[in-house]
Amino acid sequence: MTSGTLVMLHGMTGTSEKMQPLAKSLAPIGWDVLCPQAEIEHPTRGGYAWWLRAEDPTLPLNKESQKQVEDSMQRVIREIPNGPVIIGGFSQGGAIASALLETDLHERIIGLVLIGTKTVRPDSLIESLPFLKPREVVWMHGKRDHLVPIEVGREHIEIFESVDWPVTRLEHEKGHMVNLNQKEELQTAIQRMADSV
Repeated sequence: MTSGTLVMLHGMTGTSEKMQPLAKSLAPIGWDVLCPQAEIEHPTRGGYAWWLRAEDPTLPLNKESQKQVEDSMQRVIREIPNGPVIIGGFSQGGAIASALLETDLHERIIGLVLIGTKTVRPDSLIESLPFLKPREVVWMHGKRDHLVPIEVGREHIEIFESVDWPVTRLEHEKGHMVNLNQKEELQTAIQRMADSV
């Protein structure tokens, strides 16, 4: 059985330490876990961000935020060891994870875990996906998410569905959070990704 690394990225104001317990509980059997930490300190709420943005999450990112996204992506790539990778994250972390499909790392990504998130670069994701080999995506989003509205989350996952990538959708009635009632479905999808190697 091939092993690899489950890479899970925290959300804005999160830390590597806060993401570790969830990541360890989701990791496929025999796989390593890596939870990189963003470097931009959040100016008011503590923790770290992959980029800083205007308060409205539905607006496109400005040039400075886009540069922070690019820098964060390059930092994450430098931390990831060789071998197969399942990559995902919560909120901002999930956005960085799906954007990594637009880099050379895509050759080693065998699955995506997108939780309460959106796409930060919809145009480049739409352009990239048709040229990539489909791989499984598990997507979780709350209908009462006030930070990343469910419509914004659905737009993200529909980009993958539009090119026939296999998607497991886990919608729930809660807000901007990981719904632990659906954790078993998350684990099953992630183990299936690992078994596909």
